Amino acid sequence: MTSLSPSDSVSRPPSVNQPGPVTWMRKNLFSDWFNSLLTVVVVLILAYAAKGLLTWAFTVAQWQVLPNNLGLFMTGLYPSDLYWRVWTLLGFICALGGLSWGVLGRNVSTLFSRSVLISLGLLCAVIVLFPLTRPASAKLLPLVALVAGMAWVGRAIAQKFPKLGLWISAIWLISLLPLYPLIFNPIPYVPLVPGSILGGLGYLFFGVARPASPINDWGGLLLTLLVAVSGILLCFPLGLLLALGRRSQLPAVKWLSTAYIELVRGVPLISILFMGQVMIPLFLPDGMRPERIARAVIGLTLFSAAYLAENVRAGLQAIARGQSEAAASLGLNKPLTMLFIVLPQALKIAIPAIVGQFISLFQDTTLLSIVGLAELLGISRSILANPTYLGRYAEVYLFIGAIYWFFCYAMSLGSRKIEEKLNTTH
Repeated sequence: MTSLSPSDSVSRPPSVNQPGPVTWMRKNLFSDWFNSLLTVVVVLILAYAAKGLLTWAFTVAQWQVLPNNLGLFMTGLYPSDLYWRVWTLLGFICALGGLSWGVLGRNVSTLFSRSVLISLGLLCAVIVLFPLTRPASAKLLPLVALVAGMAWVGRAIAQKFPKLGLWISAIWLISLLPLYPLIFNPIPYVPLVPGSILGGLGYLFFGVARPASPINDWGGLLLTLLVAVSGILLCFPLGLLLALGRRSQLPAVKWLSTAYIELVRGVPLISILFMGQVMIPLFLPDGMRPERIARAVIGLTLFSAAYLAENVRAGLQAIARGQSEAAASLGLNKPLTMLFIVLPQALKIAIPAIVGQFISLFQDTTLLSIVGLAELLGISRSILANPTYLGRYAEVYLFIGAIYWFFCYAMSLGSRKIEEKLNTTH
């Protein structure tokens, strides 16, 4: 009788036979004559389209419009001699991003796996070889190294202090808030409190301590990201309160929340942006006039919050009533039950819809050009109006389309990763 070693007695998952590429193609692409014919036709169409695109890209397209106007695409009319402020803010964001990566991956066996190292290597290769990023490679490569280094540091710190992951959002807020005046003071001036956050906030929202270069001259990707991130951060808590208000047992709160949601959802966004530009100053005292960017952020926030509220409400309705009853049997009151039992489950269910609303908000920033703000699409139209670049629509719109796709896909990928992390149904 053969004795079993301790390692043999340990239960192991059954091995899964992974089909090779030929077997997979035969099963999925050439399973029968119709499927084979359809595969061949689709491949021929894609090959023809790819050939035409490559021929245009290498023989017809005039790509010099992109490097010649890269500064306008990125920051609009932001003073070029103060670009160091933007690079400084980007460096802090990369450092915090790497720190968050390390903290969240503290329990992973290998932080820098083979796929991660390959991705970092490909990113560095693109930075060095891609014509648009090659001039700034001396600044971009250290940022990549900064992300990787801070990820290693964050993982080492989080292993000693496991509860650090609970404070990562607060770390972002506390770390970035002092950097606010770096961007919101495009020209040095004397703010309300010299060198303080109050000066930047006072100028943006109340129009005081006006600098020589108005903030409304901002544009490009910097303005798009500023408005999108501000709108996302502001619309989430407002939408959450509206969703809870619509399910409230207090008639006044419920009716007001329902009226707001239904009214805003029935009005186009462009009309809200126009009303915000005209009507918001009417509700403020004399001398307090928010800048157009602030009014645009307010309009986007009020619009997106109504849709976000419905997404959260759908998640709340998906929670079984037994969850609240079980919490009540344990002695929890209704606010604690909602905060610790119902709301976390509802937000987990509503993650795809919430991120979809964030993506829509990011794309809706293109409407800012209609109210006179030169965000990424608006600055592209200004560049195309230059007689030197007349007719270069395909090159410019393909470039900004790739930028929008990158950020939208990043949010979608992050949403899927969060869903996988929070998946507790198995």
